[in-house]
Amino acid sequence: MLKVVQTGIQGLIEIHPSVFPDDRGWFMESFKRSSLRQVGVDTDFLQDNVSFSKKDVLRGLHFQKPPYAQAKLVWVLHGSVRDVVVDLRKNSPTFGKSFEVILSAERKNMLFVPEGFAHGFHALEDSLFQYKCSTEYQPGSEGGLLWKDPSLKINWGVTEPLISSKDAVLPTLSELIEQGIITP
Repeated sequence: MLKVVQTGIQGLIEIHPSVFPDDRGWFMESFKRSSLRQVGVDTDFLQDNVSFSKKDVLRGLHFQKPPYAQAKLVWVLHGSVRDVVVDLRKNSPTFGKSFEVILSAERKNMLFVPEGFAHGFHALEDSLFQYKCSTEYQPGSEGGLLWKDPSLKINWGVTEPLISSKDAVLPTLSELIEQGIITP
């Protein structure tokens, strides 16, 4: 049984799977299509990814443009991260709004991110991060949003994270709109 926490952004949900502990450890189903469908997630996932990030690494904010836009189911296998998404869906009442949640191996919580969101995370400690994607990665379709865009008012909890050279020069939301890449 999955416990669902609404985020206030349509389609974006935090999921807490049932965990069955005993004196040997614990067991949980990390993915079960029928259970996800029961809570409104009717997505076929085509690719799994795992990344390891050292403490204070910040990855994102990334997205794939249509027709390769991705829905994601994300969680942490080891460690903890501040997971952040920004709604980039055309005509969405929450366009440009961000949401953040702490995902951790200890809490075993997940976040379902529908298509049309930029996604990123800040590793609060050395962390192993897993995510399922609804489409395969297409290099020509990748896009990104500057993690420190002041218009987003995201509190990452870190002022000088370790970031890739590519993420350091991503455009702001207003630049993406001006370039016609994103339409509010």
